[in-house]
Amino acid sequence: MAKVAFIGLGVMGYPMAGHLRTKGGHDVAVYNRTTAKAEKWVAQFGGSLGLTPAKAAEGCDFVFSCVGNDDDLREVTLGPDGCFKSMAAGAVYIDNTTASADVARELYDAARIGGFDALDAPVSGGQAGAENGVLTVMVGGDRAPFERAEPVIRAFARMVNLLGPAGSGQLTKMVNQICIAGLVQGLAEGIHFAKAAGLDVETVIETISKGAAQSWQMENRYKTMAAGKFDFGFAVDWMRKDLGIVLGEARRNGANLPVTALVDQFYSEVQKMGGRRWDTSSLIARLDR
Repeated sequence: MAKVAFIGLGVMGYPMAGHLRTKGGHDVAVYNRTTAKAEKWVAQFGGSLGLTPAKAAEGCDFVFSCVGNDDDLREVTLGPDGCFKSMAAGAVYIDNTTASADVARELYDAARIGGFDALDAPVSGGQAGAENGVLTVMVGGDRAPFERAEPVIRAFARMVNLLGPAGSGQLTKMVNQICIAGLVQGLAEGIHFAKAAGLDVETVIETISKGAAQSWQMENRYKTMAAGKFDFGFAVDWMRKDLGIVLGEARRNGANLPVTALVDQFYSEVQKMGGRRWDTSSLIARLDR
């Protein structure tokens, strides 16, 4: 059993912290910007409440965070009440936020100065993956702290891999989002075409999902897409945030991402349709309108 802190109890962080407590058996302290959410977590899972990130992280072997964006991340780590103010020498900081590779490297350097280690460890699998403890975790950083942290991370993950030095976890998450964007748009167009052609969508998908067109998105999202229901996963606003990070990184490294850029524009149209909180499969809504 380790002493663990978890900072950020959103739709992902809340169940992830819960798995660290119930499945991992760790002593968990939590912090959330809205204190009532942290109080609810403690009432449900036990553990303790820190009124600031620094308080939550005091004396911890591992400190996790899962917040909104780069600025939020800097606030809970490097801010006046940030966890980096109190983290002990030899501890490991693990960030599960989807953020930029730049901030991951910045926090890695700050941790080294503070005498502890930092891993960027964004996750994939959505709210259902977090709730079921089967997330994919993409890690950047040094091998020694990764090997210490991996057994703890596995409380909420089915796949954990070290991809390279600091920033590599975030870069791999960008690859993940690039692939998802193209897949969802292709599936949206396929279902839209099937409807226009007068085909039975369920029979079509049942058939082609056993061949080369099969994907997780197809298996898990085609029914709700065909029904025009978009309340089942990762929000459009969050995807646009992620694709903004992807496209910014591509401008720096010279990668050519025409489909990703186009799908990002399509998501902006979905936002204008009122779909900011719809899930990412709502790309079909702009085709069916």
